[in-house]
Amino acid sequence: MSNPVLNGAPLLSRGMLMVIIAQFFSAFGDNALLFVTLAVLKNQHYPDWSQPVLQMVFVTTYIILAPFVGQLADSLAKGRVMMLANSMKLLGALIICFGLDPFLGYSLVGIGAAAYSPAKYGILGEITTGDKLVKANGLMEASTIAAILLGSVAGGVLADWKILAALMVCVLAYALAVAANLLIPTLSAVRPEQSWHPLHMLQRFSQACRVLWHDGETRLSLVGTSLFWGAGVTLRFLLVLWVPVALGITDNKTPTLLNAMVAVGIVFGAAAAAKLVTLNSVRRCLPAGMLIGVVVIIFALQQQLMNAYLLLVLIGLLGGFFVVPLNALLQERGKRTVGAGNAIAVQNLGENSAMLMMLGLFSLAIKWGAPVVAAGVGFGAIFALVIAILWAYQQRRKPTVD
Repeated sequence: MSNPVLNGAPLLSRGMLMVIIAQFFSAFGDNALLFVTLAVLKNQHYPDWSQPVLQMVFVTTYIILAPFVGQLADSLAKGRVMMLANSMKLLGALIICFGLDPFLGYSLVGIGAAAYSPAKYGILGEITTGDKLVKANGLMEASTIAAILLGSVAGGVLADWKILAALMVCVLAYALAVAANLLIPTLSAVRPEQSWHPLHMLQRFSQACRVLWHDGETRLSLVGTSLFWGAGVTLRFLLVLWVPVALGITDNKTPTLLNAMVAVGIVFGAAAAAKLVTLNSVRRCLPAGMLIGVVVIIFALQQQLMNAYLLLVLIGLLGGFFVVPLNALLQERGKRTVGAGNAIAVQNLGENSAMLMMLGLFSLAIKWGAPVVAAGVGFGAIFALVIAILWAYQQRRKPTVD
């Protein structure tokens, strides 16, 4: 069911503003909590290879719940789904705050994030349409990146000062996200009559996967975004281990500041994509994806902090230009075929499968004693090669119309 009032509203409508605000606080909590929980693991003397495993627990929840969360987003008002999902994140943060198992608490945050993602992106297609959707995605990414920037820095700095205070800030961020969700106008459910029988849900999700993976344009989006976010989360953990080896710095703050530089770059990349790329010219973003891997190789060989900052800004800029148009393409095509919520759920399955695979390989490489710098160079080279192959494949297909 459509929502004509909101579809005809300006880009910065009340609904969009509340979505952006809720996304900021939710993403702020996610990023701060990650670095605070990593500090908890370090404080409790967990081994280095357990740090990627923490994120693997998180992404596994996305994979397990992928067949169900898309229907949840399309069967209920998406603003309410976002509220319930952020409430689950709040519960997970409280568990860690009270000194219980950090892996249990972080897995609950993962469950909330899995349910949140199809709703937060799917609602954009109900508030805006057409090329305005690319701009809406740019706003969403800018809000997310601002949250990554501030949340990562806050998590690292506060964890160096007092871990309990840092955890309380995460709890507050999730509470504010829940409050903002309550102010999103209630939209009509897109597909309210679907069966909730698990077997039927699995069959519909399987059908949605077939539809999206058999379409050339949505397949491009799924492959591209999966590679990007798999690489992004691996780079985050690479930084945590790379900083003390390459720079000789052992605090919690420096890796978070370096991660924040990627966030700064993505803001500019997303803005450039909104200006230069439309839904009909999405393939323009592919060379930027290949260059990400090249710059990662150069970055891994650095020993100067300032050079690291500059190169990570460049990686972020290329990443924003690469991923924003691909997200918009999937939302637009998915809304017309399988429903925006199901499309994002299929995307989440691909992205988190890529994250799980890349993190697993990275964790094994570190456990088996691979040098961190060599792991970074190999990671960048493989990423550049895979995107180059994807680009060459797309060039062989009939070009899209500019």
